[in-house]
Amino acid sequence: MSFSWTPHRFSGGALALDVANSVILRHDDERRIDRFEGSGQMESFPKAAANFCAERALFGDILPVRQENKADFIGLREAIDRYFRARVLGGGADALLADLLAALAQVLRRASSDGLEAATVHSTLRLIAMPDPERMKICRNCGWLFIDRSKNKSRAWCDMAVCGNRAKASRHYRRKKEETAP
Repeated sequence: MSFSWTPHRFSGGALALDVANSVILRHDDERRIDRFEGSGQMESFPKAAANFCAERALFGDILPVRQENKADFIGLREAIDRYFRARVLGGGADALLADLLAALAQVLRRASSDGLEAATVHSTLRLIAMPDPERMKICRNCGWLFIDRSKNKSRAWCDMAVCGNRAKASRHYRRKKEETAP
């Protein structure tokens, strides 16, 4: 299956979160889609990140993951998701931090300095040291991780134009249906 890397796909607010969010409907086994499994998708991700990622000024042009590093990179992506999801939900994040740090070290040892692997490692380290970790949230609609940069820390969706509109339309539909029910 082929996808387009659109700005919405980079709504996490950090490269590491955008990498983790490359799995759509992560917790729905029947509908789950790993975007990196599609032909050429992992290879086209760095170019799209250079255009759309919130941290693009930090990393600039990034090279794709080298073939021999893909399995370790996927392992890192999963460790990023597990750790930050647990941190947001408030359960067991400390136990997962060791796993994340081990995955970071393993990937960084083999990464080229200008590759997606190294950029993702550096982005992850910045997130671990984030001064206000309560700004990291899980989208109420799609389940993606994102950084809430709103003034009052009240953002509920990864992207208002996509997930926010879907949630509001669904709520409107339910209200209208309840009003017309006998």
